[in-house]
Amino acid sequence: MSLGDEREASGGYGGTGQTRTRLPDGGADPYGGARRGRSSSRSLVTVVGVVVLLIAAIAFANRGNDDPSSADTPQNKPETAPTAPSGQRPVQSKKTGIPTGYTHDKTGAQSAAANYAVALGSAEMFDKAKRDAILQAIIVPSRVADFEAKLDRAYTPAFNKNVGLNEDGSTPKGYTLVSRTSPIGTKVTQTSTDKATVEVWCSGLLGLAGENSTNPVTNSWFTITMQLQWTDGDWKIVTHSQKDGPAPIPGDERASGAEEMAKAVQEYGGFTYAR
Repeated sequence: MSLGDEREASGGYGGTGQTRTRLPDGGADPYGGARRGRSSSRSLVTVVGVVVLLIAAIAFANRGNDDPSSADTPQNKPETAPTAPSGQRPVQSKKTGIPTGYTHDKTGAQSAAANYAVALGSAEMFDKAKRDAILQAIIVPSRVADFEAKLDRAYTPAFNKNVGLNEDGSTPKGYTLVSRTSPIGTKVTQTSTDKATVEVWCSGLLGLAGENSTNPVTNSWFTITMQLQWTDGDWKIVTHSQKDGPAPIPGDERASGAEEMAKAVQEYGGFTYAR
């Protein structure tokens, strides 16, 4: 709104108490002379970005159309991406709520690693009994005791308190614990008949949703590396490590309130990852 518009809206101009009537500038069309509001810089960037992507997509789609030799043939098609769908049916069985029964190949190893990353980053890991059940389901039997001892040393009363939980890992009344891991993609770095090393790029949420929470839900990016072994007809974890990133530049979205975040976690279930 311009200075003149503000004055008109207040019922007077220049302190005289008189009003002015703005006549349309567009002839017979009363909207022809209307002034347009200025778009924000963010909208302009978004539009430009969409146009650039559209031009790039058209150029890519038309590339080689003038050359018959560039037509899609088996030898000219690009290689399948590491996380492309395989067309196989997802696994049907579950143990402790975790999908099991993967195929004995690289595709099955990647599906297993993705689902195991979800389990290891879940809120159930803060409960000793549930954590041990998860480890029994996804770790090779010979390493279960080692994993239990290591994680018991990690999930201490002091750690739980730092997260905002009670010392026993339970959630304080009036709050919702948010702990989720979402795989973005997987990559096999080493493989043999019964072994595979898989990296899982993930985004994670962790914190307490609730009014006056001193540990609000935050987002992180990290990569999990798992060495898997084919054991008892399924892929199991032998070793597990984690490093930060790759992380994108944070966006400028408005942070959701505690009630909205808690409601989202309660209403939106997780996914089963399978190729």
